[in-house]
Amino acid sequence: MSTINVISYNSNYAEQSVEMWRNSKEKAIGQKEIHSFENHVEYLNHILYPQYRVELAVLNQQVVGLIAYNDCEISQLYIHVDYQGQGIGVILLERAKEQSSGKLTLYTFDVNKNAQKFYEKHGFRIIGRNHDNEEGLPDILYEWVR
Repeated sequence: MSTINVISYNSNYAEQSVEMWRNSKEKAIGQKEIHSFENHVEYLNHILYPQYRVELAVLNQQVVGLIAYNDCEISQLYIHVDYQGQGIGVILLERAKEQSSGKLTLYTFDVNKNAQKFYEKHGFRIIGRNHDNEEGLPDILYEWVR
């Protein structure tokens, strides 16, 4: 595999990022995204990006991963369906850990067993369960402590 570059989010990558995100999420939870593509781009550019540090994993000008985080929370972490299991998620997760306050929380869907295995392998522990999300799916609250 060529070198993965991690870059700060740039709106030139908005459509590509959202397409990758939607495909990855659909594969992970088995249901279509409830928001329109346009609303998802709007969310990325005007809500998520201003509130979180958003970084992209880029391979040959293609977005293969996205993470949105701050010093205590990971809001989003998605890897392109064709590039999962190749270490890209680890690269992005480690960046969030390095920039953190020493503790990170995140939610993942209960149905997303691959994400659960990934986070648990990288030191996250279940601290709660919550069913209040737009998708109406049970989810799990994880925490990592340095």
